Amino acid sequence: MNQARRVTPTSPDEPPALHDRAIDNLDFIRQAMERAGSFTAVSGAGIVAIGGLGIIGAFFAQRQATANGWMAVWLAMAATAVVIELVLTARKARALGLPMISGPGRKFALAFTPTLLAAAILTAVLWPTVPRDILVGAWLLLYGAGVTAGGALSVPVVPVMGATFMVAGVIALMLPPDAANWMMLAGFGGLHMVFGFFIARRYGG
Repeated sequence: MNQARRVTPTSPDEPPALHDRAIDNLDFIRQAMERAGSFTAVSGAGIVAIGGLGIIGAFFAQRQATANGWMAVWLAMAATAVVIELVLTARKARALGLPMISGPGRKFALAFTPTLLAAAILTAVLWPTVPRDILVGAWLLLYGAGVTAGGALSVPVVPVMGATFMVAGVIALMLPPDAANWMMLAGFGGLHMVFGFFIARRYGG
C-alpha cells in the first residue's frame, strides 16, 4: 500500500533561498559600483558647442563700447552654455543608462558647482571696479579648478582640461589688460573646442 507523501511546511525561521541571497548580493554590488564609479556622461558635443559660444562671445564682446556691454555679452554666453551642457549631458546619461542626480553624477555636480558659485559671487561683488584682466584670470582659474575637481570623478581627460584652464588663467593674469578678451577666446572658445572634440571622439557625444 502506497503511503501518502508528507509535505513539510517551510519554517518561518528557515534561511532564505540561495537565489534570494544572490539577488540581494548583486543589488548591493551594483549600488556600491554606482556610488564609487566614474561619471562618464560628460557631453563632448556639449563642450564643443560651448567652445563655439566662446568664439561668438569674444567676437561680440570685443565690439562693445562699454564695460557693462562687454559683461552682458559674457553673462549671456555663460547662461546659454550651462543650459546646453546640462541638456546634452542629460541626453548622453539617458543613452548610457546612468543616473544624473544620484551616484557619480551627484558627486560630479557637488565637486564642480561650488567654484562656479564662487566665480558668480566674486563677479557680482568686484564688478566694475576690478580690472578686466584680473576678472578674466579669476574666471579661468575658478572654472579650471571646478573642472579639475569634478573631473576626478569622470574620464581622465576632464581633469587635464581643468588644469589647462588654470594655466590659461595664470597667463591671463600675466598679460596686459588689452589681452583679456583674447584670453576669453583662447580659453572658453579654443580649449573647449579642442577638449570637446577629443571627448566626443574618444568617449562619445
